[in-house]
Amino acid sequence: MNDQQPHQFERGTDGPKVIVVGVDGSDSSFRAAAYAGGLARRQHALLAVVYVQPVMAAGAALGVPVAETTDEIAEGLIAEIREATERVKDIYDVRWEFHTFRGDPFNGLVTAADDLKADAVVVGASEQAGHRIVGSVAVRLVKAGRWPVTVVP
Repeated sequence: MNDQQPHQFERGTDGPKVIVVGVDGSDSSFRAAAYAGGLARRQHALLAVVYVQPVMAAGAALGVPVAETTDEIAEGLIAEIREATERVKDIYDVRWEFHTFRGDPFNGLVTAADDLKADAVVVGASEQAGHRIVGSVAVRLVKAGRWPVTVVP
C-alpha cells in the first residue's frame, strides 16, 4: 500500500505568482497599480492589469456610443501604463499584461481573477460616496473570500 498522496497545488503557498490589479482611470486605481507593481516586482510575479468596461444599456439606448468610449478609455489606460513602465524600466522590470472585460467592476474582477488564477487582488479604495451604502467593489471582493485582497487608499 502506497501512503503517498499526489501533490496538489495550493495557491499562494510560495508567494503570489499572479497579482490582479483593477484600474479604471481614477487616482486610487493608479495608486493601486503602482503598489501592485511593487509587489509583483518583489515577488517576481506577473502583474495582470484589468480594466472592466462598463456596460451601460441606457446609454446605448440613447444612441451614446458606449463601446467606442470604453474602448478609448482602455486604449488610454494601456498608453499610460506603457509610459509608466518605460519611465522605470532602468530601475526595475515588471512582467505585466493588460486585460479588459465588459460588465460591472465586481463581476469583471472576479472573472479576471478566476480566469488568470490570481493569487492576490489589489484595488483602489472607492472614490464614490454611494459605495458607503451599497458596498464598494473592494468590500465585495473581500466578502467573496477567494483571494487575499489589498485595498490601496
